[in-house]
Amino acid sequence: MVSFVRSADAAPSESGAYALLIALDSPLEVTAGRRRATLPQGVYVYCGSAKGAGGLRARLARHMRRDKPSHWHVDQVTAAGRTVGAWVFPGASECEVNDALAALPIPIEGFGSSDCKRCRSHLRFCPKGVRTSKPRSIVSMRR
Repeated sequence: MVSFVRSADAAPSESGAYALLIALDSPLEVTAGRRRATLPQGVYVYCGSAKGAGGLRARLARHMRRDKPSHWHVDQVTAAGRTVGAWVFPGASECEVNDALAALPIPIEGFGSSDCKRCRSHLRFCPKGVRTSKPRSIVSMRR
């Protein structure tokens, strides 16, 4: 069942995928491998998966923490931005969630998807006017 959580404590401890909603209050320089880009101020959605111990709850707790070592591309964005919450998809794959967001622009190729042969990026930009509270493409995903 798809749900939106504002804190990691509200997420299930099972494995699955998530779409993390992050707000940047100012532009941010990021890198993904050799690619560099400046992300403009705005709202971003990062699609990821949680397959390890603690599942979605543990992975979201890490993303939502401010004091963490930088390990993944998205850590650049979560360290500088405000994590608003996440849609959680128990049992789903991050690529399925990313596919559901295909209409949203990709701000930097390869971001969060360096180990994925299917997706160009796992980071999406939400232009002004796009509703981020209940995007139709995510809510309509059935698992």
